[in-house]
Amino acid sequence: MDFPLSTDIHERPVAVIGAGTLGRRIALMFATRGGLVRVYDPDERAGLDACAYVRAELPKVVGRIDGGAAGHVAGTVDLAEAVAGAWLVVEAVPERLALKQRVFADLDQHAAPDAILASNSSSYPTARFADRVAQPQRLVNMHFYMPPDQAAVDLMSSGSTDRGVMELLLRELPRFGLFPFEARRESTGFVFNRIWAAVKREALAVVAEGVSTPEDVDGMWRINTGLSGGPFRMMDKVGLDVVLDIESHYAAQRPGLPEGPRELLQRYVDAGRLGVKTGAGFYDDYETTA
Repeated sequence: MDFPLSTDIHERPVAVIGAGTLGRRIALMFATRGGLVRVYDPDERAGLDACAYVRAELPKVVGRIDGGAAGHVAGTVDLAEAVAGAWLVVEAVPERLALKQRVFADLDQHAAPDAILASNSSSYPTARFADRVAQPQRLVNMHFYMPPDQAAVDLMSSGSTDRGVMELLLRELPRFGLFPFEARRESTGFVFNRIWAAVKREALAVVAEGVSTPEDVDGMWRINTGLSGGPFRMMDKVGLDVVLDIESHYAAQRPGLPEGPRELLQRYVDAGRLGVKTGAGFYDDYETTA
């Protein structure tokens, strides 16, 4: 049975579930067309911080988007309130399968029947959540990188996603300054993340083995690629706890991956050095959270 796509998405809000590093950035992008974005987080402070971030960044991001218009953002600790009337709900909670499965069961109960339910998971295909949703035709992977600067988005079917859902997202996401790319078959890590995972894992291994330091790896990266930052700066920005969760999932899917990279990450996580959001990770020079 085809999924009944909504025809009034431009009059309806978007809901983002999770106010962390990526959740707030996702909310920022969907607030660029003059509409309402609701951000849900059980931690009220996190929701308030996310809304403050969106309001501060929105004027300059809107200026980059053809036809952009500053919208509104509201935080809530009530999941039902967050998703009420939303045409799109984007899950952005930590990369833990049991948590995501619980969240999608709740979203299926509270979201509008024609709402698209999307997961920002970095590595779990939404097929792993499909049994928690009455209509898996509306379930889709929508993986973001680090918008607004890294604004590519992976789209991947749950295996049951209605083709109309995919086509609607491919058509509409560019209106919000996003660049969607479709994974043509199920892939742990989607497209770019599979490639990036190999680079990231080898960078971690070089440091774990004592061959080099995060600073030197990033320095060579900048010189040889002409790009700013580097693998370790990028991991600090994402959050080392998130990177560890992702690496642990890859290891579970692909036995035989080296343990050194995960052991290195675990030491930093155990020390509370999670990156930008805690003020220190591989680097110590962060003043504010992302």
